Parts: sequence; C-alpha cells; structure tokens
Amino acid sequence: MAFNKTRLLWARFRWWYDRHRKFFWSICSLVVIVLGGAITTFFALQNARPIATVKKVETAKTIKKYYSPLTGEPVANEAATKEAVTGVMIENSPDARPQSGIKAGGVIFEAIAEAGITRFLVLYQQEKPQIIGPVRSLRIYDIDWLAAFDASIAHVGGSAAALAEIRDGNYRDLDQFFNGDSFWRASDRYAPHNVYTSFKLLDALNSSKGYTTSTFTGFSRTDGKPSKNPNATNINIDISSSLYNSSYIYDTKTNTYARSQDGSPHIDREMGQITPSVVVAIRVDETTVLQDGYRESITTIGSGPATIFQNGTATTATWHKASQLGQLYFTDSKGNNIPLIRGQTWIVAVPNNGGGVSWT
Repeated sequence: MAFNKTRLLWARFRWWYDRHRKFFWSICSLVVIVLGGAITTFFALQNARPIATVKKVETAKTIKKYYSPLTGEPVANEAATKEAVTGVMIENSPDARPQSGIKAGGVIFEAIAEAGITRFLVLYQQEKPQIIGPVRSLRIYDIDWLAAFDASIAHVGGSAAALAEIRDGNYRDLDQFFNGDSFWRASDRYAPHNVYTSFKLLDALNSSKGYTTSTFTGFSRTDGKPSKNPNATNINIDISSSLYNSSYIYDTKTNTYARSQDGSPHIDREMGQITPSVVVAIRVDETTVLQDGYRESITTIGSGPATIFQNGTATTATWHKASQLGQLYFTDSKGNNIPLIRGQTWIVAVPNNGGGVSWT
C-alpha cells in the first residue's frame, strides 16, 4: 500500500511538473537565492560581532625618585645623591655684607665666632655658585657640625684648636693657606673681608684631592605644605646684638621665610633675598675661653631645646647629636622624630646665657 501511494504521488508530481516546469525552477532558484543570502548574512553578522578583547594592562613603570641627602630636594639620579658636599666659612661682619653664594647653600649653620660677631658654615651639594664669600676662618664647633656630612671645608685659616683638628688627617681640608690658587682677593673690598672662591675652583680642588663623593645620612625630610593655621609668621632670633640678631617673615605663597638682619633684608649680592624653607633655633651652652686669644666654646654634642619653624608654624623640639660624626636630629615632647621639610635649612646656635627666640 505504501509503495502504491508513493507511485501515485510521484505520478501526480510528474504530471504537475510537465505542465509547470518553468515555474518550478523559478521557485527553486528563488529559494536558493534566499537561502544563500541568509547564510551569507549570518556569517557576516558573526564576523561583525564584537570580539571580546583582552585589554592590555600596561604595568606602570615604577619611576624611582632620588633626593638630595643635604636638602631633601629631588635630584636627577642616584649619582647626584652622592655628589661631594663642600662647606665654606662665610663672614658676617658688616664689612662683609652683602655676601655672595649664601642663597644657594643647602644647609647653613650660624654661630658666634667672637665678640658677638656671627659666622656662617654654608654647605653645598647640588648648587654650585661661582662667587662665594667673603671666606673667613674656621672654628672648632663648625668641624663638629660639618663632620656629619662627610664634607670638605673651604676656609682661610682658623682658631688654633680648629686648625689642629682639621689638619689631623681625618678631614677634607681646603684651607686657603695651602691652596691659594683656589681663592682670590676682590679689589672692591679690603682685607680681610675680600677673599672669594667659586665652585669652578672648588670642584677642581676637591677632584685633585680625591674628594669626589660624600656618603652621609642627612636630616629626616618630608614634603612641605603651608599650614592652614599658621602660628609663626614673624620670627625674631636674638643671638648677640642688633647687628647680628635676625628676623624672618613667612611667605605662604612660597612656603619660605624672608630673612633679615640688623633690621634690613638679608641679601645675597648676586642672587637676591635669602629665603630658607626651614629655620631652626637650637639652644646651646656657650662660653668664652682663652686659647689663642678669646674664643667661643659651643656645645655641639649632646642635646638641648630647639624651635623648628616650617610651613608657617613653630614646633617646640629637642635637638640631639650623639657624636661628632652623628647627624643632628630633632624630636618632639614624646620622643618622636620631627622631619624637616625639603629645601634650604638655616640652623642658628642661640646661647642659653643671653639669646632669645620669639614669634607671632
């Protein structure tokens, strides 16, 4: 029965096909076209569909930052952190003013040399001014401060105690007495206020002696940011007399302190207004002793009161220096370390027996 039905259906198809052959093939062609278009469209859509891509996550290269161990300021590379530190003794008597090269200093120690006259130990590392002076003589307590910086020291002679110490073979001595070609006397000032040097000369002198790097631990440093509630915008530091007492006006825009002395702005002759980022007053025991003449004896090793001025604020602190080679550092009332902000740092040794520090 099934076979007969199949034959019957086939016969009917053959009869229909014989009469509608053209129509049949037209329909078949249309079906093929439609199916072909559908298949083509399908694959085209498949190819056009967004392919899940794996985003390349570029690991950011960690750019190592380098900072000057002297000032805490950024430097170009690791080699710069090991550049030689050079100290220069710069005079501060009225006949020496305005001085040259102080504004470029990284760390400045100010202390009485004799008779109330202050003198500056100015330490340089990255900055290299080409006019520095007037250069004057060395004191024993300056050696205690500079020793912690592995620094050479340019000076014109010194007290007997200082010369005995600096010439014992353990220091980098650049005394003008033995290195006259690295200094000159200016014609517009009279002796002894006219000895000058430059870093063209000092770098060559350091290099000739093998003083090409310095290895030391500097002050603990941090980034500076002006305080929202400044409490010390006008500072007065009395160290001996009106000629040498200093004051500082805080500038919130630059986060620095404009220094004055003897009632006038303290100007670097070539570089303008001196503006340290940090001012520190350390209280020290100081007495006058008879050596090769009357000399100041200043306590540099041990600890004592200090006031730190930075970011427009005053912080009561304690200074510490464990040994001659040990670095000076500062702590708060709880014994926590106080970092200094980056930039030029001015440290004033204020006598306990007469000096004073005040601010508003």
